[in-house]
Amino acid sequence: MSLREAQQHLLQQLQALYDAREAGNIADWVMEHLTGKKKIDRLLVKNDPLAPEQLSSLERITRELMQHRPVQYVLGEAWFAGNPFFVNEEVLIPRPETEELVDWMVEEIQNSKFKIQKILDIGTGSGCIPVALKKKLPSLAITSVDKSAGALAVASKNTAQLKADIQLQQLDFLDEANWKGLPVFDLIVSNPPYIKQSESGSMARHVTDFEPSLALFVPDEDALVFYRKIGLFAQTHLSAGGMLFFEINEALGNATTALLEQQGYQVALKKDLQGKDRMIKATRV
Repeated sequence: MSLREAQQHLLQQLQALYDAREAGNIADWVMEHLTGKKKIDRLLVKNDPLAPEQLSSLERITRELMQHRPVQYVLGEAWFAGNPFFVNEEVLIPRPETEELVDWMVEEIQNSKFKIQKILDIGTGSGCIPVALKKKLPSLAITSVDKSAGALAVASKNTAQLKADIQLQQLDFLDEANWKGLPVFDLIVSNPPYIKQSESGSMARHVTDFEPSLALFVPDEDALVFYRKIGLFAQTHLSAGGMLFFEINEALGNATTALLEQQGYQVALKKDLQGKDRMIKATRV
């Protein structure tokens, strides 16, 4: 089977699960992973046959993709802020809107009159946020915590592979008894679980069946639990003039803003490139 035939065969199967554009993107990604060649380079050798081991890998990858397993988990790779991150089912797949949050933080840190040095990242998952920050601003001292040992193993692999010096710590942040061991920070960031449990029924299978529910969902009756707890923590663990940054549920922008304002923060709500309320900056005044 030639490279061209293999890609066409994969594309036809993927179109049963995805729209044409997404199916095409996934097929391109898989073929690049298999061959090590970019699309333009594959066109030059499109009639070359796949090696037996490549064909075997393609068959396995196709089986897994047709079971709705996300391509990032199938290939063990997700790109974020220009860097390849290892991912598996222990962590969320990094999203483009989270890159927007990182870009906003970098801009605010660079423009701040207040010196930002010590950063806490709560619920680090794959480590994409702290690694991207460290790559962009190497002088930052970043501590990242997560409740999940599996997630921390992934984050540790990424910090090592991408040569980012991040302090990783297993910690259940919702347990306030664990706060005593943490110092004061200049900036705290979190992309916490924020999807209401009742919203799961309307979500795609490749999300609900494979991505970790611990990192996705919160109880309907307390959907803002992480924002409330982090806001409370920051009253004693965030420097005066320091900042909180959050990714949020697009439907709860006003509610999250009101909560943080009630806790005494100066709050800015920002939309993502899709026009959805997606991130918040809260300054301790």
